[in-house]
Amino acid sequence: MIEQDWLSERFAEHQGRLHAVAYRMLGSPGEAEDAVQEAWVRVSRADTGQVENPAGWLTTVVARVCLNMLEARRARREESAGALPPEPADPHATSIHPTGQAGPEDEALLADSVGVALMVVLDTLTPAERLAFVLHDVFAVSFGEIGSIMDRSPAAARQLASRARRRVQGAAGASDAARSQKREIVAAFLAASRNGDFAALLELLDPDAVVGEVRGGHEVAAFFAGRAQAARLALVDGVPAAVWSHRGQPKAVFTFTIGDGKITRIAIDADPDRLRDLDIVFLRANKEQ
Repeated sequence: MIEQDWLSERFAEHQGRLHAVAYRMLGSPGEAEDAVQEAWVRVSRADTGQVENPAGWLTTVVARVCLNMLEARRARREESAGALPPEPADPHATSIHPTGQAGPEDEALLADSVGVALMVVLDTLTPAERLAFVLHDVFAVSFGEIGSIMDRSPAAARQLASRARRRVQGAAGASDAARSQKREIVAAFLAASRNGDFAALLELLDPDAVVGEVRGGHEVAAFFAGRAQAARLALVDGVPAAVWSHRGQPKAVFTFTIGDGKITRIAIDADPDRLRDLDIVFLRANKEQ
């Protein structure tokens, strides 16, 4: 009983990090929760007498569970589609920082520099590449530990992470300009909407812009003029967007489609179930116009 109590305490102590590892490995809050629960089932049955580093041991167990889930997922996709296409990302709102608590600026930087690239590329990596990259580059796990999880040498783990890193960095570089432009456009739109600046809104909107049943640049500008007082610029699943919150809880997300430097469509999502699965990181006020 004493050993079980000790194990429960250690698991609770590290559960936040374990969930973060599983989430970044799997890209789904629901699957991450399943992985952590499966890890608890495994560790609760294990002999902990030789465990000297509980945090490392628990991370290893979760990582192995995630690796199995990734391999099963990949096999299902190959059987059903004959290929492995990228799928939409659905990260959650928990900040991840390998060495301590991350502040708002750290969260924004992570989502912008790592999160976007990860969500674009991770699903195209092999399970082993994904595990090596996420554990080493995001959570600072040594290549020796990563190799033991995959039954490979530290050198092989390093090579896997290096290959994944090159692909992630390439995707991040290719999308930097587009993301920067979109952030500026969304921030300018929010500022114009707050200020009721009809002319500025028209300048940002495509003449055929659409939001719901409202169609046409003039109509959309009129719809939003003076109405975005509480909306804030944010990264939603790593993409610049706007979020309206009430008492700290996101209630509506505004996503923008940009074409030729103009806003062509604005989608508004207020579904609570979908909002819960979004990774929302509010950008600092000085980045808003």
